[in-house]
Amino acid sequence: MPVFPSSRRLDAIAWQRLFQGLFLSLALLATACSPQSAIARAAPESLAPLVKQVLPAVVNIAVTETVSGSDALGELPPELRDTPLGREFRRRFGNKREQVAGAGSGFIIDPSGIIVTNNHVVDHADKIVVSLTDGRQLPATVLGRDELTDVAVIKVRTADPLPSVPWGDSRKTEVGDWIMAAGNPFGLGGSVSVGIISAEGRDLGSGPFDNFLQLDAPINPGNSGGPVFNMAGQVIGVSSVIVSPTGASVGIGFAIPSEAVSRTVAQLLAKGSIARGWLGVSVEDRDDGVTIATLDHSGPAAKAGIKAGDVVIAINGEKIDSSRGLIRTVAVVPPGNVVRITIRRQGHEIEIPVDVGRRPADPQAG
Repeated sequence: MPVFPSSRRLDAIAWQRLFQGLFLSLALLATACSPQSAIARAAPESLAPLVKQVLPAVVNIAVTETVSGSDALGELPPELRDTPLGREFRRRFGNKREQVAGAGSGFIIDPSGIIVTNNHVVDHADKIVVSLTDGRQLPATVLGRDELTDVAVIKVRTADPLPSVPWGDSRKTEVGDWIMAAGNPFGLGGSVSVGIISAEGRDLGSGPFDNFLQLDAPINPGNSGGPVFNMAGQVIGVSSVIVSPTGASVGIGFAIPSEAVSRTVAQLLAKGSIARGWLGVSVEDRDDGVTIATLDHSGPAAKAGIKAGDVVIAINGEKIDSSRGLIRTVAVVPPGNVVRITIRRQGHEIEIPVDVGRRPADPQAG
């Protein structure tokens, strides 16, 4: 509360100080009362309503894979293969076939039974069984999968509509936002954990499209493919990786952002596979920017007139600040479309149109 001077007569300086104090007090009061300028959003009293809302759409995925003894032989060290020990191993196990079981998580995005999970959960499965929260177990088939983004889409058949959850926009999330992860840790089923987004844009070196959300909510083996929700019950990520010296959660987990997953899912549902854009270049991050190191002389960039040493500034007006950013930007362009690539060459900026090609199997191609 401002203190007024005791003198009845105030000189100009006193009046100025008085009004400055009043203005500052009112500004601070307005700031404290404004919800938009709050320093931190309080945690919800209970997540029970959110859990009841979304958990029916979270599923457990059991997979069975047939492994032959010949697969195991490939894991023998080369120096043991022609030894008595190696020959005995082949005699005992060479023709043996075993069923190996695995488990993961997923979530229903359409009442017809369309489910999203990780590719690594189902990529070698001979049999997939989905368990719903109501106790039903349904066989599932793979509609499409993508190894580079670690996303797969599977489907179960049922006469009744299934509960589903909507996508959220991971581009609107911020470090510090509350999240809830759900899934099937250690095969226990129907589990949730709570935390915050602790970092964004993590590159783990697992592929050219790494752009993970880092979470401190506990996720464990079996959580793979499970959804990560915001507090509105929207999926903003898919649990995929943990970093741990023990194999269990130590508070560092990673989720694929929904912005990337939803786009991949849409393409898999439409075509069953992903067609990615390709320029036919290799790029490097240098002091002067993202530089073209080499070109495939039969590739789209070379045909358009791009040269080694050119520095890429933007694609379709979108600033490019890293080689990985360039690869991701080009990859989402459908082959056959034209992109405008702005380059710097000998101190001059040039815009070159390029007909985007289809990305080959080489995971490092740009």
